[in-house]
Amino acid sequence: MIEDKNPQRTSIAQLGEFGLIDHLTKNFDVTQESTLKSIGDDAAVLDFKDKKVVVSTDLLIEGVHFDLAYMPLKHLGYKAVVVNVSDICAMNAKPTQITVSVAVSNRFPLEALEELFDGIAHAAKEYKVDVIGGDTTSSQKGLIISITAIGEADEKELVYRNGAQKTDLLVVTGDIGAAYMGLQVLEREKQVFQVNPNNQPDLDPYTYLVERQLKPEARKDVRTLLHALDIKPTAMIDISDGLSSEIIHICKQSKVGCNLYEDKLPLDPQFISACEEFNIDSTTVAINGGEDYELLFTIDINDFDKIKGNPNFSVIGHMTEENEGIHLVTRANTKIALKARGWDALTE
Repeated sequence: MIEDKNPQRTSIAQLGEFGLIDHLTKNFDVTQESTLKSIGDDAAVLDFKDKKVVVSTDLLIEGVHFDLAYMPLKHLGYKAVVVNVSDICAMNAKPTQITVSVAVSNRFPLEALEELFDGIAHAAKEYKVDVIGGDTTSSQKGLIISITAIGEADEKELVYRNGAQKTDLLVVTGDIGAAYMGLQVLEREKQVFQVNPNNQPDLDPYTYLVERQLKPEARKDVRTLLHALDIKPTAMIDISDGLSSEIIHICKQSKVGCNLYEDKLPLDPQFISACEEFNIDSTTVAINGGEDYELLFTIDINDFDKIKGNPNFSVIGHMTEENEGIHLVTRANTKIALKARGWDALTE
């Protein structure tokens, strides 16, 4: 929200499409053995030999998925990669490559795109994925980003959403809800700034929440952690649309029910404090907020001893017979039917 009053502005039209591509992609290195040909031809060429290939894609649209009033372009580029890499991690696969397509309006100078691609390059380096292609075009609706992520895994390693069994335990990584509260803080500060531009935001009390919203991380470490514990999840999904929505996805595809326990939800102290400040119920936010990009998975009940006490994981419930339904068990031991109230881009 602090704006440089005299930024350098280089017209994208000066470079042309291919000049722009060369300029923005010159810092991308190839690190994966499976990348035979990356940017510079009609298509990328990959060689996975005996590996299975996993592909996922996401679209991020200005005004729907992000607000540039408080989302720095470098952070946006980083986050755009993360949300796609997270889908590959949710398959228990190793992310290896991405393609990046961008549509921009003429209000964005070259320097703005450089910031965006700096973030993409930083994420590509952090997650060790090769940027192997994409597209650029013009837009009349602001900024649009489309990233496709590619990963690899042995067939025996892959985990789908439909493998949960009726006696499995429900496990989540990290903590949940913080990204949503980070968004609430940023939206509030944006409104304050619009009323009085001289009033600069004080985000120090909310650093963790804001970071979870602006610069989330995909759980690339979970695959290695579970392998070390000799645990293979029976079903897995990433938490992008909200815990309740993701649980229901697993239950429907696995044809099981679930009991989720309110008192087992992993909540960060800063998150709890912010919920109290905003007078919002922390459980409601935790199960519906979304954009945490943690992993939610089920494991065989016999693996409980392997995972209990591990700081990376929280057992938050268990699966049941399908006809028992999908419920939140409150601290008062009351069962409430769980409904998908997470993020849905197609609802108004």
